[in-house]
Amino acid sequence: MAKFFARTWATLEPFGEGRVLAILALGFSSGLPLALTFGTLTVWMAEVGVSKTTIGLFASVGTPYALKFLWAPLIDRMHLPILTAWLGRRRSWMLATQMALIVAILVLGQTDPSRDPEIVAVCAIVVAFCSASQDIVIDAYRVEILDARQLPAGATSVQFGYRIAMLVSGAGALYLASVLPWSVVYAVMAGLVLVGVIVTLFGAEPMAAAEAPQSFAFASWFKRAAIEPFSDFMSRSGWLGILAFVAFFKLGDAFAGIMTNPFLIELGFSKIDIANVVKVFGFGATMLGLVIGGLLMNAVGLRRSLWITGILQLATNLVFAIQATMGADLGFLALTIALENLAGGMGSAVFVAYISSLTNIAFTATQYALLSSIAVVGRTWLSTPSGFVAQEIGWIWFFFVSAAVALPGLIMLGWLMRPGAKTRVD
Repeated sequence: MAKFFARTWATLEPFGEGRVLAILALGFSSGLPLALTFGTLTVWMAEVGVSKTTIGLFASVGTPYALKFLWAPLIDRMHLPILTAWLGRRRSWMLATQMALIVAILVLGQTDPSRDPEIVAVCAIVVAFCSASQDIVIDAYRVEILDARQLPAGATSVQFGYRIAMLVSGAGALYLASVLPWSVVYAVMAGLVLVGVIVTLFGAEPMAAAEAPQSFAFASWFKRAAIEPFSDFMSRSGWLGILAFVAFFKLGDAFAGIMTNPFLIELGFSKIDIANVVKVFGFGATMLGLVIGGLLMNAVGLRRSLWITGILQLATNLVFAIQATMGADLGFLALTIALENLAGGMGSAVFVAYISSLTNIAFTATQYALLSSIAVVGRTWLSTPSGFVAQEIGWIWFFFVSAAVALPGLIMLGWLMRPGAKTRVD
C-alpha cells in the first residue's frame, strides 16, 4: 500500500509544480483565439445575416495554423530589439505575439460582418497568424522549460488550459453576447490574453534558449534557422514514417468529429440537447481524459499509451454507429459523448507528449511547429471528404468507415515501434 501511495504521489506531484502550472496558463492563452476566429465568429456573422456561403469560406482563416512552420525559424532564432535583452529569446517572442494578439482581437471586435465581411476576414486572418505565432513559441518554451519527469504533466496541462480557453471563448463568449455588444465581448476576450502575459513577464527563461548561439551573420543565421532544423529532422531513421504517423494518429477521430453535429441534428436532438451534452458534459469528459492520459503515460510509458489511446479512439467511433441505431436516446448520447471525449482527451495528451519528445532541443520551435502543422493538415484537409461519405452511405456505415480511417495511424505506429526500429520511444 505504501508503494502504491508513493507511486501515485510521484505521478501527481509534477502537476502542482510552478513550471507546470505556468504551462497550464500559457495553454489557456494559446487556446483562447481559436473560437474567436471561427466558431464564435460564425455565430456573430449568422446573427447579422451574412450568407452561409460566405460563412463557409471563413474556414480558410485557420490556414496560418497549418503553415506556421514556414515562419517558425524566424521565431526560433531571431532576436527582438530591447525585448530579448530584457526577457530572453523565448519570453520576448511570447510577449510580442501576445500583445499583437490583444490588439488584433480588439480590432476584430470593432468590425461589422454585415457591411464589411472582407475586412472581417482580413482581421480574422491576422488574429490567426498572431495566435499561430504564439503557439510556436509556447510549444518551444514548454519543451525547453520542463525536465523529462515533468513533460507528461506539461503535455496534459497545456491541453487542459487550451480546452478551458476554448470553452471560455466559445460558450462563454456566447453567454456574454446575449447581454453585451459583440465589440465588448471581443474586448473581454482580448483582456483574457493577459493571463499569458503575466506568466511571460514573471516566468523563467529556459536555459536552452539562453545558451543558444548569438550569431547575426546572415548566412550563418539562415543556415541555423531555416536549414538545420529540417535537415536535422530528416537525418533521423524513418522520418517520413514519423510524419505520416503524426498526420494519421488523430485522423479517425477528426473524420467522425466533423460530422458529429449534423449527425445529431438529423437524428432528432435539439440544439439544447447538443449544447448540454456535447459541449458542457463533453468538455468535462475531455478534461478527465487529459488527466487520465497524463497518468497513463507515467504508469505504462509513452509507447504503450500511444497504442492504448489509438485503439480507444478507433473503438469509440463505433459507439456512434450504435447511437445511429438507438435514435434520439439522450441517455445513450451521454454515454457516447463521454466515451468519445474521454478517449479523445487521453489521445491528445499522449500525442502532444509524443511530438514533444521528437524535437531536438537545439531547434525546438521550428521542429515542433513542423510536427503540429502536419497534425493540423491531417485533421482538416484529409477529413474534408467526410460529408460526402456520410451522404452516400448513411450514418451507420459512415462511422464504420471513420473507424477504418483510424487504422493507418495504428499501422504506422506498429511500423515505428517494431522491434529494432530506431524510431521506437519508451
